[in-house]
Amino acid sequence: MLLQIPGLLTPEQVAHFRSRLDSSGWVDGNVTSGHQSAKAKYNEQIPEESPLARELGETILIALSKNPLFMSAALPKQVFPPLFNRYREGMTFGSHVDAAMRGHKPTAVRIRTDISATLFLSPPSEYDGGELLVEDTYGVQRVKLEAGSLVLYPATSLHRVEPITRGARVASFFWIQSMVREDAQRALLFDLDMAIVRLSSERPDDPTLVSLTGVYHNLLRMWGTP
Repeated sequence: MLLQIPGLLTPEQVAHFRSRLDSSGWVDGNVTSGHQSAKAKYNEQIPEESPLARELGETILIALSKNPLFMSAALPKQVFPPLFNRYREGMTFGSHVDAAMRGHKPTAVRIRTDISATLFLSPPSEYDGGELLVEDTYGVQRVKLEAGSLVLYPATSLHRVEPITRGARVASFFWIQSMVREDAQRALLFDLDMAIVRLSSERPDDPTLVSLTGVYHNLLRMWGTP
């Protein structure tokens, strides 16, 4: 399931992020690459041990915890501390699949990567190219969102970032270990949860709500691990 979540960060938060990031020290993005990714990756990152990365990452984690769409879609068990990257003119990240396990040395966090996430921090008007291309059941999905918006997609997906031909693309990226490991099961639970939300809004006294809510929680009980 590929899901876009608009406006995870406010315009004021995005402006604050950019003011701090644009004046920070960037390093070769391969500091966090595995063997295969290093062959395809050409970008820059804020070091994962940077106090700035920790500070801004905490803001993102708080925003995620308050976003009902994210909580419903990801069913997060643990979120990897957010990292930050920048693609300038000529930079790209070729086709790759994210590593199945990720470790964060500064915090000793280690997770299974079920879901990949990209939070855009540059508006599309600031750069040409830089689209995130994700291959799924329905073909290749092209993603280029407004600053402050998030996209979630299965970490098992083959994906890439198109070369930048003008400007710079700044983003945060991270992974989620979900309580429900399988993407197809998460997608079914998300669809069911959204149907319950709509029915609750349109027909709050409908007795079907109790039955549907029970089905949702029993499926989560069957498929989930706390």
